[in-house]
Order: sequence, then structure tokens, then C-alpha cells
Amino acid sequence: MTSANPHSTRPATAAALIRRRIGKPPTLAFILGSGFQRALEGFEPEVTIPYREIPGFPSAGVSGHAGRLLAGKWHGERLLVLSGRAHYYEGHSMDEVTFPVRALAQLGVLDLVLTNAAGAINRKYRAGDFMLFTDHLNLMGANPLRGPMMEGWPRFVDLTATYDPRLRRLLKKAASKGKVRVREGVYAAVSGPSYETPAEIRAYARLGADAVGMSTVPEAIVARQCGLAVAAVSCITNLAAGLQRSGMSHTDVLNAAEKSRSQAARLLGGFVALHGKG
Repeated sequence: MTSANPHSTRPATAAALIRRRIGKPPTLAFILGSGFQRALEGFEPEVTIPYREIPGFPSAGVSGHAGRLLAGKWHGERLLVLSGRAHYYEGHSMDEVTFPVRALAQLGVLDLVLTNAAGAINRKYRAGDFMLFTDHLNLMGANPLRGPMMEGWPRFVDLTATYDPRLRRLLKKAASKGKVRVREGVYAAVSGPSYETPAEIRAYARLGADAVGMSTVPEAIVARQCGLAVAAVSCITNLAAGLQRSGMSHTDVLNAAEKSRSQAARLLGGFVALHGKG
């Protein structure tokens, strides 16, 4: 766990270091979670910066999270990639978890795509599917906007349309071209790190959740506070508790995500190509 305190390190300080290392920043960025670390096939970064070298960036301590910022061109468009994220369940504060998003906003990023691995609550979903967020349920017991006011950003943030329709249309078009099966649904974010009980999954289903995971929503909330357009994609790696016969493990999640790597590459690569065309 990092000892960095985002209240003592300004996002602009982190952004300034990144800008010095990469030059003119792109307007598109990805945050790659579990299952997406190897999805950028053919992407050869021009600059790689370990998180430990960026002031305020928390370490990514979970298997499957590289902990590096990458800058380069892919499918004809320049982009930034945060390969790996810190999680609330690791003991990081919400400020630390979302600090990289604030730095991206200071850098000039306009469009942000968040990715993760998730368990299916919707019984129509299968491992290997991808789900585009239409909305979310924040069941983490915390909100990243709680606490002292961050100068320059609004206190009360409208989340009516958290997930941008324009970016979602591009992802759907990329999925169609790449023959990748995508669903659209509601993501329930829980704190973890324990997996959910069958009773909890039944409750989340009644609340309208289609998939469940332990990340992404704090970043989406802060991104909206900062004025970024947001899209989010889950790789469905398993059925949630009570919906499958076997138990669950993080290793199984990573193995399932690895099997979907080529589909993830077609989905994200096709999106970047379409995004670059305006």
C-alpha cells in the first residue's frame, strides 16, 4: 500500500511530470483492470512510466495489474493507458484509488474507458461475454467525493448519465465489426475482497444489477466530477455466487479473462480506430 497522500500531492504535479515525459498528451485514455492487461495487441508504447515514479499514484498490488502508465499510438490514434489500478480493498483510501483519474483530467484527457473483470448476475450472461455499463450501483459503502472540497471541482455531481452514450455507441459498433459478443447492463460495485454470498447476489439481482465487481465505480464518479466522458466495460469471467456449481478464485478469474484476450483486443482496438475517425 502506498504512503502517498493525494491531499499533499496535487493532481497537477503528477500531470506535469507525465507531460514532461510524454510530450503533448492525447485526449483518450484507458484504465486496464483484471482481464485486460494483455488486451492491447500490437500496441507498442513510446513511453513507459512505472506508477512509483509518478507523485501521488498508488501502487497496484494485485496479481494481473502491472502498475505502469503507457503512452503511444494504436490503430492510428495516440492514447494513454494506465495498466493496472489500485483497489479500495487493498487498504487504499478513495482519494488514492481515484487520484490517477484526477491527474488524467489535469493532463487534458477528455474521454476515459474503464475496464474490469466481473461476475455475472444476469442469468443470460456467460463467461467470455463483455458488458458495457449503462449504469451502476455503488454498494462499496463509500463515495470518493466525500471529504474536503477539491478546489476547482464541483461538490455535488450529477450521475444521471454517468456512462457516455457516444462512447458506448462506438464500443457497440467495434463489437459488431469485430464479432465480439457484448451485453449492456448495470454494474454493482462492492468493496471486496471477499466474493459475494449467494444471498447477496440474489439481493443485487432484485436491485437491478447484471454484473458485480470490486472496482471502477469510484473512478467513474470522479471522472464525471472532472468533466470527462466515461465508458466502462466488464469482461464477464464467471457466474456469481450461487449461480455456478464450483467455487471462485482470483486465479480462475484471470484464467477466464486470458481466454477472452483476443476478443478484448478486437473490441478495444476497433473502438480506438473508430474514435480516431471522430
